[in-house]
Amino acid sequence: MAALACRAMEELRGSLYNEFHTSEGAKRQQQRFCGPGVALTFNFVVSVGIIMANKMVMGSVGFNFPVALSLIHYIAAWVLMAVLRALYLMPIAPPSKSTPFSSLFALGAVMSFSTGLANISLKHNSVGFYQMAKIAVTPTIVAAEFILLKKGVSFRKVITLVIVSFGVAVATVTDLEFNFFGACVAIAWIIPSAINKILWSNLQQSGNWTALALMWKTTPITIFFFLVLMPVMDPPGLLAFNWNFNNSCAIMISALLGFLLQWSGALALGATSALSHVVLGQFKTIVIMLSGFLVFKSDPGLTSLYGAVIALGGMSVYTYLGLKESTTGGKSIPSTSRQSSLSLKSKVIIDGEKPETRPVDSV
Repeated sequence: MAALACRAMEELRGSLYNEFHTSEGAKRQQQRFCGPGVALTFNFVVSVGIIMANKMVMGSVGFNFPVALSLIHYIAAWVLMAVLRALYLMPIAPPSKSTPFSSLFALGAVMSFSTGLANISLKHNSVGFYQMAKIAVTPTIVAAEFILLKKGVSFRKVITLVIVSFGVAVATVTDLEFNFFGACVAIAWIIPSAINKILWSNLQQSGNWTALALMWKTTPITIFFFLVLMPVMDPPGLLAFNWNFNNSCAIMISALLGFLLQWSGALALGATSALSHVVLGQFKTIVIMLSGFLVFKSDPGLTSLYGAVIALGGMSVYTYLGLKESTTGGKSIPSTSRQSSLSLKSKVIIDGEKPETRPVDSV
């Protein structure tokens, strides 16, 4: 009896170890507790919060160094992950041979350019032109996934994405002020932004990477590129900024939200897809605009409200199509397996041999 109890305890210990201290177990735990709905909701709430925090930092605090602010965000994220790692709470990364270092390096580099150029674009462009650049990310992702991953999109989804983009454009593009330098930055930002989302989604879904493990590997690379970009893209005067207690607290709150935004964005991309994450970003824009109209009595104009309704309708249809395709995809696997099993059984009977009993799941 004692031997059986010891064996049961050893098996339980081994099971728990596999669930929390291997890359496969950590990935299963992430998928179990953070499905698409939880990940997208988490990302949406944090995105709205960091907009408020960054408005405070860039406005009332007067910290006009967007790349330096992004650098602080990623340094704070790396420190927090180092604490989690020291406490043995960091998920285990897959073996290094499973993912080439070139893929991790490319993701870290693209992430720095995507974040840095986005902040520069927002600084030099009007909100309308910046939103137009964000809308252009959607067809770029469709084209890039088709070229790089041979991944197609159904015709219904394409039509829905066109409707969503049109609705967001009508709702938000009200001040298309053209600036040549800002336009060049916005165009340069589109491709890194699309590639960044595709790489985050593909690496998590094709391997056993969790969001935190992938962040731990790529954040130092991103910090290095921010250090290179900061002298080029930020204005001088960072060291002369008034680093008093209140200003420093505001920046650190923004940094904490930046870590949560990076984590939630990685979770959302791992649980869904790059396109779904873009649609979520457009949904966030529409919700913020409608909240201002309903809560703060702002007047965006009748045309913008019509555009918001069109965009929300398109997003609802896109979500429905995504859920429908996911359900259909999940049901097609057993059907295929069943057909394979029946054809195998028929072949064995024709050959005059006794059918071999084997579970369908192992086919």
